[in-house]
Amino acid sequence: NASLLTSSQANFAQGRQAALTGTASLQSAAWSNVSPGTYTVIVVCSNGSTAGSQSVIVSSSATPTAAPTASPTRGVMGGVGGGSKDYGTVTMVAGGVLVGTGAIAAGWLLRRRGRPYRL
Repeated sequence: NASLLTSSQANFAQGRQAALTGTASLQSAAWSNVSPGTYTVIVVCSNGSTAGSQSVIVSSSATPTAAPTASPTRGVMGGVGGGSKDYGTVTMVAGGVLVGTGAIAAGWLLRRRGRPYRL
């Protein structure tokens, strides 16, 4: 379940609650007739533990905007192999040397295997 709290409300039970809908990996909740302002959305799992919270700003237009918070605290490394990390020049050169050495060694090994044995 999810609860929509105003700034004067302190816990999940005081807010406007809504059941989550969607798939197991992507769920959402919606509230109607929400007046403009800043709200906090809290999501609670079926076992009673808090899954996270987020601030939501509702403007006078029909399009709400969200301001993400650091929840969960560990964050997410997105991309291929943690692509959001910036590696320095030394790391990139060292990786290139390792790849080059591996390619040369593979070529040398294939070349030696193609020759007949000499006695």
